[in-house]
Amino acid sequence: MTKIILDLDTGIDDTLALTYALASPELDVIGVTGTYGNVLIETGTRNDLAILELFGHSDVPVFTGEPHASTKDSFEVLDISAFIHGKNGIGEAEIPDPKGSVQEQSAVDFLIDSVNTYGDDLVIVATGPMTNLAAAIAKDPSFAEKARIVIMGGALTVPGNVSPWAEANINQDPDAANALFRSGANVTMIGLDVTLQTLLTVKETAKWRELGTVGGDFLAEATDYYIKAYETTAPHLGGCGLHDPLAVAVAVDPSLVTCLDINMKVDCEGETRGRTIGDEEKLNDPKKSMKVAVGVDVERFLHELMERITRLAADTPARES
Repeated sequence: MTKIILDLDTGIDDTLALTYALASPELDVIGVTGTYGNVLIETGTRNDLAILELFGHSDVPVFTGEPHASTKDSFEVLDISAFIHGKNGIGEAEIPDPKGSVQEQSAVDFLIDSVNTYGDDLVIVATGPMTNLAAAIAKDPSFAEKARIVIMGGALTVPGNVSPWAEANINQDPDAANALFRSGANVTMIGLDVTLQTLLTVKETAKWRELGTVGGDFLAEATDYYIKAYETTAPHLGGCGLHDPLAVAVAVDPSLVTCLDINMKVDCEGETRGRTIGDEEKLNDPKKSMKVAVGVDVERFLHELMERITRLAADTPARES
């Protein structure tokens, strides 16, 4: 089993990423680190705790990370984020308040300690802004040398989703993402190039509702909200993008995607701020620290996602009649 830490700003696709990880026998989820983005960090960590308890994994600890971008003093949820994920981050689906609470140790310290302890036996999957990862690198430069990281973020061959250049997670903190990309860390970028090819529809969510369980109902309600938001923001797709769960799936099975080996950077100035692009200063460097996914086995990924998450949801209690 591979140990995994999920760095989440828990909206709806983060929820699917977390449940995918919990349902994967290849993975040992040793912790969830919270960040801001789709929601305030307090909302995200509350969702993490509640989801872990709902699906029978209350033993997984949750840690609070950096509450705002590295170059800012505060954070407010964007209107578009609230529209896509709901004000509570999980499509206004109701889920019992968690009994547990976040850990006293900070997310950054937990990330550093875990990398130092487990090395290559650990993978970090980050599906929000890269602020926690950049903070870990700043605090312990050896973190970049030791960490194995998969991120959901960026766009190399397609436009961004918050501007013509920028994808949402990178756009929240371009400086942090640039620090990560240029650190030499082993990073696989799962961007819009591939995640927008992986779509879920109401046909799939109906299967979760048919389970008659509280877990199935929760996932169906939250994801249907997400699908309806996509009908407004990207009606040409015909479903909701499975951004974050694809990053977890690649941590399980890298062969799901075809990658380009390249050294990357993030534009931090001007109108292209937030753009993820090749680093011209390292174009001829024989060592390529990053892999950028440019192709994906859609059918195999969707099969794996439905099989795993459906099995997990089926094991939750039956809904009250």
